[in-house]
Amino acid sequence: MSTLIHRRVEDCRQGRNPKTIARVHSGWAVLGDVQFLRGYSLLLPDPVVVDLNTMTREQRETYLYEMSVIGDALLSATDAYRINYEILGNTEAALHAHIFPRYRSEPQELRRIPVWSYDWQNAPPFDVSRDQALMDRIAQYLDHAGIVS
Repeated sequence: MSTLIHRRVEDCRQGRNPKTIARVHSGWAVLGDVQFLRGYSLLLPDPVVVDLNTMTREQRETYLYEMSVIGDALLSATDAYRINYEILGNTEAALHAHIFPRYRSEPQELRRIPVWSYDWQNAPPFDVSRDQALMDRIAQYLDHAGIVS
């Protein structure tokens, strides 16, 4: 099966994904395609699996732990006050975790609801010149936390 997640992981492996933050034990930490919430990241498993339930206990523990450490890195590297984590898999039948920093500066009506209510079509796209410094801070945190592979 070849999903967007499979293609993104292969691009990370080949060094072709400019959104790659770091290779971690369970996969790849990457910045999201859009940055309506600065630092929006994903954890892509490597190897790609259909869902969390197909992983062994050890794989699940590593994946979920590393997802939470990426959240810690976002709290450290941004002025976010909390992190939302989502694993959906409704569009792409391949495991991937969305990691959303949440900010007090968000409009009140959006801050209290899931991020899917944002206008994703008009969100600021990833921009390597703008986002590289943030990616470097996140990667440094992940390395210091001992999860960079």
